[in-house]
Amino acid sequence: MSDSLVIIPTYNEKENVEKMINTVFSLEKDFHLLIVDDGSPDGTADIVRAQQQKYPGRLFMIERQGKLGLGTAYIAGFRYGLEKGYDFIFEMDCDFSHNPKDLLRLYDACKNQGADVAVGSRYVKGGDLENWPFDRIFLSKGASFYVRMMTWMWVMDPTAGFICYSRKVLETIDLNKIKFIGYAFQIEMKFAAHSLGFKIKEVPITFTDRIEGTSKMSKGIVKEAIFGVLNMKWKSFFNNYAHDVPSAAGSVARPASTENE
Repeated sequence: MSDSLVIIPTYNEKENVEKMINTVFSLEKDFHLLIVDDGSPDGTADIVRAQQQKYPGRLFMIERQGKLGLGTAYIAGFRYGLEKGYDFIFEMDCDFSHNPKDLLRLYDACKNQGADVAVGSRYVKGGDLENWPFDRIFLSKGASFYVRMMTWMWVMDPTAGFICYSRKVLETIDLNKIKFIGYAFQIEMKFAAHSLGFKIKEVPITFTDRIEGTSKMSKGIVKEAIFGVLNMKWKSFFNNYAHDVPSAAGSVARPASTENE
């Protein structure tokens, strides 16, 4: 059995999903893949089911009824990965904005370089953006700066969605306490790991805007990120993200830290 599970949420990704599955399974490391599909009306789930015949025991799918949000999709995937015993659990987009080959570098950061969380980062030395308009770059970098100022979490790319979590991180965080469901979910998960003392390492990647399919960005997602971060920080003074009773991972003693590759 593989020690690594890659979670990919999908909604209307028929143009990308088969190619993504084949690309992940062509890598030199044996990754398992979990697709969490939110009732895509374009037939994405049908494509995945056909691919499961090609990759038995490696490709899995959770089908949900309706568009329930990015955060809840990943949390469903985290719970599945923990239940099945994976040591490293990844987040990745289906649209090839994240290069599947970089899964190997994120894995190495957690497996061999001491990271508890490895973040594929656009904004550390060696990271880059391709095919993004200036206004979107400005918004993204501004949001990252805002998050750092509000949370005191010195991750250069806190909104990044290409991540490897070691098992102990997801065991220690009480996933029921994660409240964001849009892209701010990515901020909250990093903040939870940081506040519990886990080591976050940023690995430079090149992020390429999607070529096929439609972006899922909306005004509601932006509003959630802007107004939710301050509330998240305020609540952290009174409660933490750990389970209310000792978890299987035990307590975390070391100070929070971040590291850029």
